[in-house]
Amino acid sequence: MQLRTLILTSLLAGSALPVLAFAQDAAPAAAGDTAGNEEVVVTAQRRSQKSQSVGIALTPVTGETLSERGVTTINGLENIVPSLEAENQFGSGQVSFTIRGIGFRDYATNNTSTVGLYVDEVAYALPILSQGVLFDIDRVEVLRGPQGTLYGRNSTGGAINVITKKPTEETEAGFTAEYGRFDAFRLEGYAGGKLADNITARLSASTEQGGAWQVNRESGEELGDADKTAGRLQVNFASPDDKISLLLNVHGYTDQGDGIGKQLFTDFPGLPVFGVLPQPAHTGRQTSWGTSAAYADYIGIETDTKPFRDNTAWGFSATFKADLGFADLTYIGAYEHLDRREYNDYDGLSDGYADVYFESDVQETSHEVRLASNDDGPFSWVTGLYYASEKLDELYTSGFAASNGPAFAVLYVPYKQEAETFGVFAQGEYAVDDKLKVIAGLRWEQEDRDLFDLGTFAPYFDPTYNFANGSTDGTLESRSTSLDEVTGKIALEYKVSDRVLTYVSASRGIKSGGFTAYNSFNPAAVDPFGPEKLWAYEAGVKSDLIHNTLRLNASVFYYDYEDQQIQSAICVTLTSGCTVVGKIVNAPKSEVYGGEIEAIWRATPELTISQSLGWKRATFQEFQDLNVPASQAAGAPDYVDRSGQDVGVPKLSY
Repeated sequence: MQLRTLILTSLLAGSALPVLAFAQDAAPAAAGDTAGNEEVVVTAQRRSQKSQSVGIALTPVTGETLSERGVTTINGLENIVPSLEAENQFGSGQVSFTIRGIGFRDYATNNTSTVGLYVDEVAYALPILSQGVLFDIDRVEVLRGPQGTLYGRNSTGGAINVITKKPTEETEAGFTAEYGRFDAFRLEGYAGGKLADNITARLSASTEQGGAWQVNRESGEELGDADKTAGRLQVNFASPDDKISLLLNVHGYTDQGDGIGKQLFTDFPGLPVFGVLPQPAHTGRQTSWGTSAAYADYIGIETDTKPFRDNTAWGFSATFKADLGFADLTYIGAYEHLDRREYNDYDGLSDGYADVYFESDVQETSHEVRLASNDDGPFSWVTGLYYASEKLDELYTSGFAASNGPAFAVLYVPYKQEAETFGVFAQGEYAVDDKLKVIAGLRWEQEDRDLFDLGTFAPYFDPTYNFANGSTDGTLESRSTSLDEVTGKIALEYKVSDRVLTYVSASRGIKSGGFTAYNSFNPAAVDPFGPEKLWAYEAGVKSDLIHNTLRLNASVFYYDYEDQQIQSAICVTLTSGCTVVGKIVNAPKSEVYGGEIEAIWRATPELTISQSLGWKRATFQEFQDLNVPASQAAGAPDYVDRSGQDVGVPKLSY
C-alpha cells in the first residue's frame, strides 16, 4: 500500500527541521566534488567513524531518509536495507528479523532474536519491545553478520542500531504532519535547546492514527487503524569544560490500534466433522475474523471483536561520559518495561480455528561500562563489561474450537521466565601503515535462562489439570539453559586509495538457547533447545568513485552454521504410542553464502538514484528432521534426512 501524502512543515523560533542531518560530518570536498555523496558518521564500533571507512557490511540510514521513504517502524527498514527482512508473526506485534537468511521464526514472546536491536546503545533483548521506536531519529545503522564482540547482546544475524536526535544548545522546534489514503494521519514534533548554563534538553513526540486498509469480507467492517502515541524527553548535563556529561532519557509509547487480518490465498474446505462450511479465499483487501463463544467469554471479548493491541511501554536510561585523558569512560544504565494485551486471529476466518491472546509483562535492566582510547596513535582500543537481566510474566491463551472441537475452545499457558547475562569484551585496531589496518576482538559471555511455573490447562476437562506434567498438583518443574562462550573477530582493512577500502574478516557469534512456550501436552516439549553458533567469513569493498558522485559497496560471505534453531517437532513415545509435539529444535549443521551490492549515484545536486541487491543461499548440511505424518501413522518416530535441502529463506532481495 502506498499513501499519497500531504506534508505540512512549520518553522518555529526561527529554525527549521534539520534537512541535511549529516552535512557537518561530510568529508572535505575534493576538486570536482561539488555534488558528492554525503558521508555519514556512525558508531557501529563504539567510536565515531565515517561509514565508508569501516570495514564491515553496514548500511547507515539518516533520519531524513527515513522520513522521505515513509519508514515509521523498525519493520519498514526492510524496504531500504539489502538482505534484511522483517515479518510480524501471524500479523501480531511479535516481529522476526532476518539478515542474510539468519532469522528465527517464533510467535512466542520469550525467546531472543538472531538480530540485536539497540536504541541509543541500549539492547532490547526480546523482539516484542521493538515496535514503536522510530521517531525523531538521527540515524539507523544496520550491521550484517554476527556481532560477537562489542555489542551488549551476542547475535548471529546482525544488529540494528537506532540513534535518536540529541539535545543541542541551539533553540529549535518544528513538526511534520502527514495525511493520506484510508484516513491515515501522522504527526511528529520536537522542541529543544539550552535550559541553563551547561544544561540542554529535547522533547519529541509522535502519533499515528487511522489507515484501516483491510475489509471484513462478511460484514464490510474495516481493519487496520493505527492508534499509536510516543514521547521522549532527553536532558543533558555537562561540565563547563565539556569533559563530563550526563544524558537522561525518559521515553514511552502506547499502541491501542488494530491487529493485522490474515488472508486466504486458496479456498479453505473447513472441517465438516464440526459442521464448518467451506470458506472461499480472500482477495485484495479482504480478510475475516471471529472466534467461538467459549473463547470470547474466557478472554472477555465479543465473538466478532476485531484483532487488537493494547500495549504500553516505558523506560529510562542514563548515559555518563568522562574524558579521562588517556581514554573516554562511558556508562549506560537502562530499564525497559512493557505491558502487552494483544488479541490475534491466526486463521483469517470467522469460525475460530486458531485465535490467540497474550497478556505479557516484560522488564529488562542493563548496565554497560566501557573505556575507549582517544589518542591519535596507530593503536586504538575499546574494552568493557556488560550485565543485563530480563523478566517475563506471561499468560498465553488459544482457542481452537473449529479445528479441534469444543474441548480445545480454551487452552491457557501461564509461565515466567528470567535470564541473566554477563559479558566482558575488548577490541583493538592497529594501523600498520597508512593503508593497512589489523582489527582483533574477543568477548566472553555467560548467560543463565530459566523457565518456571509453566502449565497448559484446558477448562473443558479440568481447570486444575496441568497437561504439561499430567497432574493437578501445580505447574511443571522449572527448566534451565545456559551458555558460556568466547566469540570475537579478526579482520584486515586495506585502503587501495583515499576513495577505495577493501576488507576481509572472520567472526563468530552466538544466540541464546530457549524454550518452546506454547501449548505443551508433554514435558519433553518444554525441554530447552540449545544456543546456536555461527562462524562468518567475509570480504568486501567500499568505494566512492567519479568525483565522489558514485558510491559502490559490495561484499560476499560464507557462514558455517552450528545448531541452527528451527521450528519442527519431536516424537515422544508413550504407552499409547508416539505423540508428536511441536517444538523448536537444533539443526546440527547448516551453511549460508551470498553477497550484496549497494549503489548510490548523485546524478545532480537535486537527483540521487540508489539501488541495492542481495543474494543468498541457505542449505542444511546435517539435519535429521521428524517426518510428522509418517510418525503419526506408524505410532513411532520416523526421520527424514534434510541434508542438502534448502532452509527456506528468500534468495533475492532488491
